[in-house]
Amino acid sequence: MEHRVRIIGAGLAGCEAAWQCAERGLQVELVEMKPLRRTEAQTTDRLGELVCSNSLRSRNPLNPIGLIKDEMKRLHSLIISAAEQSAVPAGDALAVDRDAFSSHIEEALEAHPNITRTNQIVTELPTDIPTIVSTGPLTGSELAADIAKYTETERLYFYDSIAPILSGDSINRDIVFAESRYGKGDGDDYLNCPMNKEEYEAFVEALLHAEYMPLHDFEKPKYFQGCLPIEVVAATGIDTLRHGAMKPVGLTDPRTGKEPYAVVQLRREDIHGQAFNLVGFQTKMKFPEQRRVFKMIPGLEEAEFLRLGAIHRNTYLDSPNVLDERMRLSKLPNVRFAGQITGVEGYVESAAHGLLVGWMLSKELREDNHELPPIGTALGALLNHVTGGTRIEGRPHEPQNINWAMFEPIKTKGAKSFRKLQRVTHALQVFTDWAGRVGEDVGPTGVDLEQLQQDLQNRKPRRKSRPQVQA
Repeated sequence: MEHRVRIIGAGLAGCEAAWQCAERGLQVELVEMKPLRRTEAQTTDRLGELVCSNSLRSRNPLNPIGLIKDEMKRLHSLIISAAEQSAVPAGDALAVDRDAFSSHIEEALEAHPNITRTNQIVTELPTDIPTIVSTGPLTGSELAADIAKYTETERLYFYDSIAPILSGDSINRDIVFAESRYGKGDGDDYLNCPMNKEEYEAFVEALLHAEYMPLHDFEKPKYFQGCLPIEVVAATGIDTLRHGAMKPVGLTDPRTGKEPYAVVQLRREDIHGQAFNLVGFQTKMKFPEQRRVFKMIPGLEEAEFLRLGAIHRNTYLDSPNVLDERMRLSKLPNVRFAGQITGVEGYVESAAHGLLVGWMLSKELREDNHELPPIGTALGALLNHVTGGTRIEGRPHEPQNINWAMFEPIKTKGAKSFRKLQRVTHALQVFTDWAGRVGEDVGPTGVDLEQLQQDLQNRKPRRKSRPQVQA
């Protein structure tokens, strides 16, 4: 029997959901409003467009984000495959060339015999065939209004900021030096703009007194904590930035042979290093002010900006109250939601959730074993967050990146790093056991536990011997 499904929205979640459904034999109609219309944050007509950063964050499996990447790869994720094929140097982070990344996604989807792409502006939730809505945090106003009818709740929102991008040729390499903190990655994956105390304090002062884009009178600024505008962070204290996005630890300025007072890090946007992102410098400053203030950074005096920072509003559902555990809309069970619109935050988390929802729908329609991944796995932990499993009673559902607090608690012992290793070991085993039960032909894990343990042993500080007391 042929099963037809529709997926609305071709961002990371939608593309991943489409791939998972198609790979499992479903006929997929992938609906995308581009090029008919773009949101205020989109700049291209490509599928899987990365709007904010070009980084998919850490590869380290001792972090939940590294662990969920491993699980996605084992389930043959399109997004992780595209990211690995378009990766640019970024220390232990998985950063990509945006154009190459989107090209890999588009080519794979267009070549798949079970996927048909349609360009359409959807204004109402469809009811004719099983549908996944993955329209993201900037869902069109007409469709958002129709969704609100079925949820009977006021739409929630917060503000997301994007960082500027500048031309690599405009960076003064006599001042700016290449080095990763503590030599991670290839050792020189980032460019660093060093600041002394006077330069840093003048820069913070300029941030605090710059002109900013005003919000509408009816809007309150509710920022996601992991993507705060740089000026919002600066306002919390003079030293906050140099202990956060501008921390100089693990870096040495070759001109002085010393650690700078503060640094601004630049991360490659493309393979050839023609464009660089100001790491952590999301902002809502007016455009002329951005050019003025950011050119105060040593080495960027002649910077040519390819993109300036901006803010946009994110829309998301009160998922624990309006969706069931399989992401079906309570009042319209033929419709499911995936990605950031459900209250996950981050590129990887959005794609991972799209993978989960596509997998669930495929398994159900084919009447296969569709046991949900346990909370001991990264994918199960993410799903647990969306369904309200970690929410404190009385608190609203809010977007979050994946973190250890979402996982089931397990007993661990030893130093913090070794406790993380125990968590990872447990998660890998739980994932493998679950995949076996549901009949998934998963790939091998990329996590080398023995090597991780050896690395941790090598980093373990030796206990200082106590001086002998003479009798």
